[in-house]
Amino acid sequence: MIKQEKTIPIRKFYKNMLWKKAKSFWVTYKTTKIGLTGLIMVLSFMFMAIFAPFITPYNPMKSVGEPLLPPSPSYLLGTDQLGRDIFSGLIYGTRISLMVGALASAISVLIGTMIGIISGYYGGLRDSLLMRITDTFIILPTLPMMLILVSFLGSGIHVIIIVTAVLVWTGTARMVRSQALSLKERPFVEATRAVGAHDFRIIFRHILPNTFPVIFANAILGIVDAILAEAGISFLGYGDPFYLSWGMILNYAQKAGALVTGRYWYMIPPGLCIMLLTAGFAFISHGLDQVLNPRLRRR
Repeated sequence: MIKQEKTIPIRKFYKNMLWKKAKSFWVTYKTTKIGLTGLIMVLSFMFMAIFAPFITPYNPMKSVGEPLLPPSPSYLLGTDQLGRDIFSGLIYGTRISLMVGALASAISVLIGTMIGIISGYYGGLRDSLLMRITDTFIILPTLPMMLILVSFLGSGIHVIIIVTAVLVWTGTARMVRSQALSLKERPFVEATRAVGAHDFRIIFRHILPNTFPVIFANAILGIVDAILAEAGISFLGYGDPFYLSWGMILNYAQKAGALVTGRYWYMIPPGLCIMLLTAGFAFISHGLDQVLNPRLRRR
């Protein structure tokens, strides 16, 4: 007599599976030097974002001195044209970049995963339709479309997050679809289907968990794309003026003629922060490649 398999609730199943995978992942990840370097860089910026009120000497949105003062003990990076402390704005700008990157990446990964899973698992007409929609988004010029949508919908930070997410999900959809196409032909999926499991159970218990490495890697790269997109939109003057991001600081620096007048302390720090934060996430992504690809670990 065959013993019937005990049914585990999907929530508990995912919790146990994620915990085991996380422990195994960390054991391998901490051996990658470039991955650890990126993690330290990102955690440093997260520390700045969390403890910004304790690090900054002034309110970044209030005038605290004369306009365009050079760096001094009172104003570490000088002041902008409104007399606001640039250093305080730089620290608080970390919050905006991380928030935009995390939320936009999460939304885009969710959209891309759902489209990729449905397209790859069901195939046929649904696959053709969803992939043609994906192809249409791929050929759209991303930055010009972002500027057009933001100019029509408004320059609020929530609009920038949504617009960025809607335009950068295509890579995730393509990669998840390819994984789903391969996984649905595997013997364990065929066996699950043969015993009468419905599509919902197959997708969320057998196919989706096996695409997590691809989804996670795409989420990290999505954060980089979102941070750069927000910085570009804000630098070009379409950012939210009520939030002081690194892109907005660069926009104010350009309007103040910082490049022409040689006020390097106004332009270089925000650009350097954008570069270091995106490099940190890129290093994490490279570390993930080494963890997920055994051939890279052997090099």
